[in-house]
Amino acid sequence: MDTNNAKSQMRKGMLEYCILLLLRQKAAYANDIIVRLKESDMIVVEGTLYPLLTRLKKDGLLQYEWQESTQGPPRKYYALTSAGEAYLAELSSAWEALTRTIDILNGK
Repeated sequence: MDTNNAKSQMRKGMLEYCILLLLRQKAAYANDIIVRLKESDMIVVEGTLYPLLTRLKKDGLLQYEWQESTQGPPRKYYALTSAGEAYLAELSSAWEALTRTIDILNGK
C-alpha cells in the first residue's frame, strides 16, 4: 500500500505549527521559511506557504514589516504577535498530548 498520501496529509496538518515554531525563534521572510523547513525535511512550496502566511496574518497571529535587502527589493519579514505566541503555546500543549498518546500506542 502506498503511504505517500497519508504522509502528505500529516505534513500539511503540521505545517502551520512548524511555521509558528520557526517564527518564534526569529522573524523571517518567506524564502527563509521555505529554506529552514526544507533543512528540517519538511517540504513546502511557495504556493502553499503564501496563502498560509496571509491567513495567519489575517487571523492576527502574525505581523510583518518591510526590510531593505542588499539582494533586491525590500522583503516582508514575518513575526509572531502576542496572540500568535499564545496560539503557539496552545498548539505546543496539544502536540505534547498527541505525542504522549502516540508513545502509549507504540508501547513506550
